[in-house]
Amino acid sequence: MLEIGRTIVSMDIIEKQFLCDLLKCKGACCVEGDSGAPVTHEEAEAIKEAYPEVRSYISKAHQDEISKQGFAVIDLDGDLVTPLVNNRQCAYTFEEKGILKCGIEKAFLDGKIKFRKPVSCHLFPIRITEYKRFDAVNYQQIDICKPGRQCGKSEKLPLYVFLKEPLIRKYGEEWYEQLSYAAENYHG
Repeated sequence: MLEIGRTIVSMDIIEKQFLCDLLKCKGACCVEGDSGAPVTHEEAEAIKEAYPEVRSYISKAHQDEISKQGFAVIDLDGDLVTPLVNNRQCAYTFEEKGILKCGIEKAFLDGKIKFRKPVSCHLFPIRITEYKRFDAVNYQQIDICKPGRQCGKSEKLPLYVFLKEPLIRKYGEEWYEQLSYAAENYHG
C-alpha cells in the first residue's frame, strides 16, 4: 500500500496493466453489478442540469425509467447511484455498433455539456471507498475486464497511466505526480 495525502493506494494500481478494449467487452461495466454507478450529490445535480442535452442520446425506454426513478437513486446499501433499466443496465447508456456507451459522456464529448460523467465511471476499474480519515483506492479485478487486462499487458500500459485523467480529476495534479514518482521508483 502507498499513502498519498489522505489516500491509501493499493499496489495493484501501479503493478497491474490495463487498457479498456470496448470491441471485446462491449461496455459490460455499464450493465454488470448489483446497482448503478456511484454518484455524489453534486454529480446527481450536474446530471440533472445536463439531462436536457443527454436525453437526446438515450432511448425512450431509458428516458421513461429516469422519469420514473429520478436522476439518481438510493440502492440497497444506502448509496446514491445512477438508475438502472430492468435492474441491470445504467439508464444513461445507449448502444452504438453493439457497444454500450454513456449518453452523458457523449454529450460532453460533443461539446453540449460541461460535466463528463460520474467520476466513479471515469475511474473504473479503480474503486474508491471513502472513510472518515482516508480514501481507499483499489483495483477491482472482475471477469468482464479480462480483455482490458490482456490489452493493457500487450501495450505494457500501467493502470495508473491509463487512468491518469480521472485520477487527476479526483485527487489533483500534485497527488498524481506523487503516485507517478512512487510508481517509477517502485521495484516490486
